[in-house]
Amino acid sequence: MSGADAGPKAALSEVEKLSIDTIRTLAIDAVQKANSGHAGAPMALAPVAYTLWNRYLRYDPAHPHWPNRDRFVLSAGHASMLLYALLHLAGVAREDGGNEPAVSLDDIKQFRQLDSRTPGHPEYHFTTGVETTTGPLGQGVANSVGMAMGGRFLGERLNKPELPLFDYNVYAICSDGDLMEGVSGEAASIAGHLRLSNLCWIYDNNTITIEGHTELAFGEEVATRFLAYGWQVLRVADANDVHAIASALETFLQSSDRPTIIIVNSIIGYGAPSKQNTAKAHSDALGEDEVRGAKRAYGWPEDAQFLVPDGVVQNFRDGIGARGAALFTQWEGFLKAAEESDAEHAEDVTAFLEGRLPEGWDRDIPVFPADAKGLATRESSGKVLNAIAPHVPFMLGGSADLAPSNKTKLEFEGAGTLAPFEPGGRNIHFGVREHAMGSIVNGLGLVGLRAYGATFLVFADYMRPPIRLASLMELPIFHVFTHDSIGVGEDGPTHQPVEQFLSLRAIPGLVTLRPADANEVAEAYRVIFSLKNQPAVLALSRQPLPTLDRGRYASAAGVAKGAYVLADSDGSPDVILIGSGSEVQLCVSAYETLKAEGVKARVVSMPSWDLFERQDQAYRESVLPPDVLARVAVEQGSVIGWDRYAGSSGAIIGMHTFGSSAPIKDLQKKFGFTPDKVLEAARDQVKKHRR
Repeated sequence: MSGADAGPKAALSEVEKLSIDTIRTLAIDAVQKANSGHAGAPMALAPVAYTLWNRYLRYDPAHPHWPNRDRFVLSAGHASMLLYALLHLAGVAREDGGNEPAVSLDDIKQFRQLDSRTPGHPEYHFTTGVETTTGPLGQGVANSVGMAMGGRFLGERLNKPELPLFDYNVYAICSDGDLMEGVSGEAASIAGHLRLSNLCWIYDNNTITIEGHTELAFGEEVATRFLAYGWQVLRVADANDVHAIASALETFLQSSDRPTIIIVNSIIGYGAPSKQNTAKAHSDALGEDEVRGAKRAYGWPEDAQFLVPDGVVQNFRDGIGARGAALFTQWEGFLKAAEESDAEHAEDVTAFLEGRLPEGWDRDIPVFPADAKGLATRESSGKVLNAIAPHVPFMLGGSADLAPSNKTKLEFEGAGTLAPFEPGGRNIHFGVREHAMGSIVNGLGLVGLRAYGATFLVFADYMRPPIRLASLMELPIFHVFTHDSIGVGEDGPTHQPVEQFLSLRAIPGLVTLRPADANEVAEAYRVIFSLKNQPAVLALSRQPLPTLDRGRYASAAGVAKGAYVLADSDGSPDVILIGSGSEVQLCVSAYETLKAEGVKARVVSMPSWDLFERQDQAYRESVLPPDVLARVAVEQGSVIGWDRYAGSSGAIIGMHTFGSSAPIKDLQKKFGFTPDKVLEAARDQVKKHRR
């Protein structure tokens, strides 16, 4: 079911040339009107993009969310007008079966303007037809690897003989900048290892970046690098040669054992009299004289703006429109046949398509008994993850070579390992590739899978760009970050996170959870799986933490509200002790001593600032009454931000420096994370604020 036309076409018809030049001139005019943007790459790549879209892409413009559509990723997001022009000319609908266009001609005229559907870089969820948010170079191609892995996983799990519900291909256009970014190398390496034959990158080899010719900084032989990765490497000597482009795409479609990169030599700003093949064509509006000159070179009316000539839209309807409609109808037949042949299989397919969790998905989550010795929260996380996974068949993930430490391996029967010839495995070995892992997890999430990654919290720094983009795209993926404090011990400050909590909490929309014991871990997972449009991260301990007696202290269900009263006094408290994660036990210890001394104390467990801030004012003030000024906040991380909860006159016990290499007990004593230090701070607060 390739969906391609019957073989490459040797000649370029008049309407095809007209269509290609329409893509070019729409980009030129939009950038010129905005006086901002990148027209050069669309001018160069229009023949490549046209050939892919109108001859090969399995995509129904009337149903842009069709689950088995080919994915097109413009990783070179600065060339956004290339994609917007294609979406407009192909007649992509804003909603499946709807009449409103995803991108109208008026939208193109509003390129880069406030609230327009044509922002400077393509944004997922914002413009229909944009498969992922690109802009930071390298992210799009890395996402495409996750999309391709997801497609093969779904095919293995949901296809039946003669019923190929999922067999889509993934295409990504990338630039020199994409291939310079390290994340693309990580992603290409794992794609080659996994033999992702449904993945095709099209490399725009125009040799120009913002600073000038790529020879300033990029002299490697890309083809040799990708051959070493295990990719099929194809070359197109001239981006205007649609016959060569079509031949390369045909070769990709006939390949079954490795991903493909097509290296296309192009001239940036093609047609611009003096700016083509220069850095001036990369990121500047061309200027009126260059615009007229380029249009003259295309045989275009020089003064026409935003012109879509007769026949161009019909050409796209006859190409991608007709082909896509036929393929979508065929797929609907497959879906109906699947529903009629196997009710259980049909329910699995429907649950996936609806993004619905199965009934009873959390029924096996354990309730952990009180235990003074307890478990490291990474240990309890592994138990909870393995209790959930058998009931959520479209959850998969893995670690950046740290699964034994992160406790993220799925151990139940049938979990399997996602491998070159086992695409349906649920355990992914990302290797030591944290940056690509984050981007690949995003790609898996973009095709509807519940995906996760894992590493040490300190290495979340490698993953900040994809985590930020996951939040921007509102993807319900999650990451398991263990070894969350100086409790790492002897590995020392290089492995001891200090500023990472603050960094993650600063990302809008991201839910950061740092549970205090095993039962808070269980509730944290309930929170994560309830999220529909937000990513989450778990920060978990290496060292054992006591499992609190929930008969004596409050239920861990309070995790869902971000912070809750764990232990309290009769009447208004004299002092409030606030902690997260491993430091909650210090607050509880101090609380018991204060209680014995007749001091009215309260312990607040605060696993998530993000969730707490979503609660109404009445709830927040019930937990942290404004008139109780005596407060102590405790966390083995940066103190920045904790004054929000401790108050301007409260005490904060946190990290002001990096850690040290030593046994954990020595570290806790050195940096003040002991019950005695918390108790001392609490007594000082009571004395300071005595009424």
